[in-house]
Amino acid sequence: MEKPEFYASIGGQALMEGVMMKGPHSMAMAVRDPDGEIQLETKRLKGPRWYSKVPVLRGFIAFFASMIVGIKCLTRSSEVCYPEEESLSKGGMAFAVILGLLLAVGIFILIPEGIVEVFDRYVYASLSENIKVLLNSLIAGVLRIIIFVLYLLLSSKMKDIRRTFMYHGAEHRTINCYESGKPLCVENIQTSSTRHTRCGTTFLFIVMVISILVFALVNWLVSLMGYSSNIWMRLGLKIVLLPFVAGISYEVLRLLAKLPDNAFVKALRAPGLALQSLTTRIPEDDMAEVAMVSFKAVMEMEKNPDLPEAVFFRHDIGKVRAFIAEGLKDTDADDSESDWILCHVTGLKRNHLREIKVVSDKDYKKIKEIVARRKENEPLDYIFGYKIFYDKNIKLNDSVLIPRPETELLCEKALEIIGDGSPAVLDLCTGSGCIAAVLSDTAANITASDVSAAALETARQNVPEKVKLVLSDLFQNIEGKFDLIVCNPPYVTQEELKSLSPSVKKEPVIALDGGKDGLDFYRRIASEAGERLYPHGVILMEIGATQADSVKALFRNDYEVEIFKDLSGLDRIIKATKKV
Repeated sequence: MEKPEFYASIGGQALMEGVMMKGPHSMAMAVRDPDGEIQLETKRLKGPRWYSKVPVLRGFIAFFASMIVGIKCLTRSSEVCYPEEESLSKGGMAFAVILGLLLAVGIFILIPEGIVEVFDRYVYASLSENIKVLLNSLIAGVLRIIIFVLYLLLSSKMKDIRRTFMYHGAEHRTINCYESGKPLCVENIQTSSTRHTRCGTTFLFIVMVISILVFALVNWLVSLMGYSSNIWMRLGLKIVLLPFVAGISYEVLRLLAKLPDNAFVKALRAPGLALQSLTTRIPEDDMAEVAMVSFKAVMEMEKNPDLPEAVFFRHDIGKVRAFIAEGLKDTDADDSESDWILCHVTGLKRNHLREIKVVSDKDYKKIKEIVARRKENEPLDYIFGYKIFYDKNIKLNDSVLIPRPETELLCEKALEIIGDGSPAVLDLCTGSGCIAAVLSDTAANITASDVSAAALETARQNVPEKVKLVLSDLFQNIEGKFDLIVCNPPYVTQEELKSLSPSVKKEPVIALDGGKDGLDFYRRIASEAGERLYPHGVILMEIGATQADSVKALFRNDYEVEIFKDLSGLDRIIKATKKV
């Protein structure tokens, strides 16, 4: 086997809908929640202790420590996959552990010893003490193995246990994939073996075999000392000697795992590996993915001592940002979109984002939904359903153009003209109603029009009732005259439409297409607006960065024309004042 560049000895345990992986200095649990999402929790461990170098003792401590950790992990995983169910308190967990130990003692020690007692009294009572000691130990050991196998067979018939055994298979396959030097991916994991030499099932089998030898030896020594063997003495000795048996079995398991693969070693390993056929099942791909996530999390923790711990339903902000960046890399998103996504989901201002350390699972799921839609080039403002425009929350959907910062300059110029008066104002091509919404804070009498009924429905959500909405193709259905006409018309040329970014192409083409040269709407306004303006009335319009001269020429005869630049120094606003 060729070990990876960074190698650590990793073990694991199947959980409820998940897998726990444990390294020398860290542990990770990955569990799939009811929504199908993989939840992750990691924890730093104290690392090898002094007793880890003491044979037998380390095995005994590891055995009981793994039992405690295993029960805690199972309980923790059940909280993730069955969140509606009440979890055990510490007292309840302690009771469950004690009850489990008592049941194990009853099933695997008391029942076999009771049967042996019957044999001892009524079947081979006439045999010598030495022979009876040997037979008692052998029969009790064989009975324990039979009960253990039957227990596993019956357990595997239960749906939840069968799924846990599948996760057990995923755990083994993942570790085998890593230890064989293959790159960790679901495909490679699923081609690896579900059997592993360091498995707990093999350990339990070794415990039973070692117990036969140890208990036979001890009972024989007791008989040599003149004590009569009986059921209570045998029970007491087994309970007292269990830690020693566990310690010896641990050393045997380690030795079998380290020995080279030859016929003799394979023969020794064979019974334990065969027994694993009862406790492992072929996992599904999504189970292998869970095991892989848990394994990789442990490896990251082992490689990087500074990596923070993760908690179920809490996501490290660094990883969340990395997820967003990865999702947006093939879109036309700019560098600020990650921040705006976080602001939208968390409700924080952009300058407060640095305070975030973790993201809740509820918020993380929202982020995933947003990123998934953004990957389809849906504009971020449509996903959010709003845009902050001139300090107003403008509701949006794909029936209206997304307001741009340049249009805020148009509003500024309009507000300067309105001042403290109450002029009649017409907002042509209102779209979302963003301009009318800003101007409605004044005393002006505002009419807003659009050729799209869907756009007017959206505008009604953004403007107050005092704003009159009219369905009209420019001036077609407009009545009366106005002091100010403000308009952000479609001005993109048909050639430019072809080269727009994917997300802009998601906006309504009717709000973008200004005709072959982008001037169609300016021509119509120049020819039709005069009848709708009072003397000295003003037209304010947004224009394309290269259209100033062309638009100015259209209005030169009947209007005094001024051009205003935007913050980038580009021609952006045209002001046409009607000549008397």
